[in-house]
Amino acid sequence: MKNPAAFACTHGCALILALGLAVSANAAAPPARWVSSWFASPQPLWDTDFILPTGLPPSLHGHTVRETVRLSSGGRRIRLVFSNRYGTAPLVLGEVRVAPVGPDGQALLTAGHAVRFGGERRASVPPGAPLVSDPIELAPAAFARLAVSVFVPEPTPLRTFHWGAQQEALVGKGNLTGATAMASAQRVPGRLFLSAVLAEAPPATRTVVAFGDSITDGNGSTPGADRRWPDFLAQRFTGVAVANAGISGARLLGDRMGVNALARFEQDVLSQPGVAAVVVLIGINDIGWPGSPFAPSERPTTAARLIAGYRQLIAAAHARNVRVVGATLPPFEGALRGTPFEGHYSPAKERLRQEVNAWIRGAGAFDAVADFDLLLRDPARPSRMLPAYDSGDHLHPGDAGYRAMAGSMSLEMLFGDAGASP
Repeated sequence: MKNPAAFACTHGCALILALGLAVSANAAAPPARWVSSWFASPQPLWDTDFILPTGLPPSLHGHTVRETVRLSSGGRRIRLVFSNRYGTAPLVLGEVRVAPVGPDGQALLTAGHAVRFGGERRASVPPGAPLVSDPIELAPAAFARLAVSVFVPEPTPLRTFHWGAQQEALVGKGNLTGATAMASAQRVPGRLFLSAVLAEAPPATRTVVAFGDSITDGNGSTPGADRRWPDFLAQRFTGVAVANAGISGARLLGDRMGVNALARFEQDVLSQPGVAAVVVLIGINDIGWPGSPFAPSERPTTAARLIAGYRQLIAAAHARNVRVVGATLPPFEGALRGTPFEGHYSPAKERLRQEVNAWIRGAGAFDAVADFDLLLRDPARPSRMLPAYDSGDHLHPGDAGYRAMAGSMSLEMLFGDAGASP
């Protein structure tokens, strides 16, 4: 060997260089991030004098609550989030288990996991607070269904819940967190305790929050089938998690079925892990409720008041670098006609909807506009919904309408990605 030093440098330096590049590559690789893969907005229990009953038991004691959720994005681990946002006493969770759901709809408990909080199985959620679980070594794929079972060992008045959502929870007596089926359980509408499932997703994953009322919550879609427009939106794109922050009966400015949009925007939208964009579709109940059985003595709102509310949401989102897509209010002529809730629609309310929609389209205040009014309306009579998209109550779309709403949205609309396509 003529030059041992050169040989050593040639080979040794190459090895060091290769190792250095590997270390640099690993150091440069961004970590996975937590995103909101499933969400249900917490809302307070309303008074018994309201026209809609909740259908919930007043309290639980020694019961198991099982909820089935469908994720929007997968991940290598998950966390569960429970809410006691409107509670006045601690919410005690005696035991929590999560398991994949099989094709027959039953929990596959052999693949299930005990959920821990700070290493403990039992946990207490203070009044007004959420509780986030430890990471769970379960790696669900996108659109996986999970069963979350919660045993409530102490007397627990129901103060925080999520009503409707075209879903039912099961409530059974005793600790049934390890039971495959809950055949004798009571079915209750909506969600109890569980408010979110977070997924540890690839680093480029972004969360879009669908913020709205019953049209976002899925009223009119097939019950239990996950056919709300946010569900269809999640199926359109890879690398996008969708959090559904719709509440049936929600209003931009008024309370009753959930607090007003301005009051819950921080917790339900801006605090979502990984949030990059929000679609705002809310306001039709502000227009329709006054003078109807929902709010018989309430005075009509005005376009100026609603526009001021939208501007507040936009300002709050932009302060957190979140893109805001404004959605026009769909047509609603004949809404709830022939039901105990008749009075939701009137020609005066229609004029107000048109005024608000004209501002959403033309003011340039939103980063983008999803023109659901144009999409869903009947060309022969623009004040009403196209029959093919109507669920039948003339207020909520059906499955086809929700699919069309999601299909009208692009990555460019949601995130401002130049040249992006579905």
